[in-house]
Amino acid sequence: MIKEAHILVVDDEEVVRLSYARSLASAHCKVEMVSNGQDALQVMGKRPFDVVLLDLRMPGMNGMTVLSTIKRQWPESEVIIITGYPALETAKEAVSMGAYDYLAKPAGPDDVIQVTHAAMNHKRWTLRSEPAPACPALH
Repeated sequence: MIKEAHILVVDDEEVVRLSYARSLASAHCKVEMVSNGQDALQVMGKRPFDVVLLDLRMPGMNGMTVLSTIKRQWPESEVIIITGYPALETAKEAVSMGAYDYLAKPAGPDDVIQVTHAAMNHKRWTLRSEPAPACPALH
């Protein structure tokens, strides 16, 4: 039996959070949303997430700081950066810090589902665990 994937969406824009959550919920993933980096780390401390969709520019703690903390404290979590301010330097830095992928906004529903599915496959391969957490509709 494949367990449901647990996804955390971290973005200061409500419309973005709701859009990603709606896309992934239709793919039968369990999705939680927070609006800033501090809340993301608090929620992560309570329960693990398989994949984190993380904005870079947010009030307070920026996405790179959140990414660094997640990869240090919860290295099994895959992090996907989705930013409205893409730049080659930040993409390189994010990947070197352990981000699974880096997307530019606007990211459509298919893009969000596909990159989340790919991150879950990567996690399954990296951990070599069965059953792998996955969104059933993505197979």
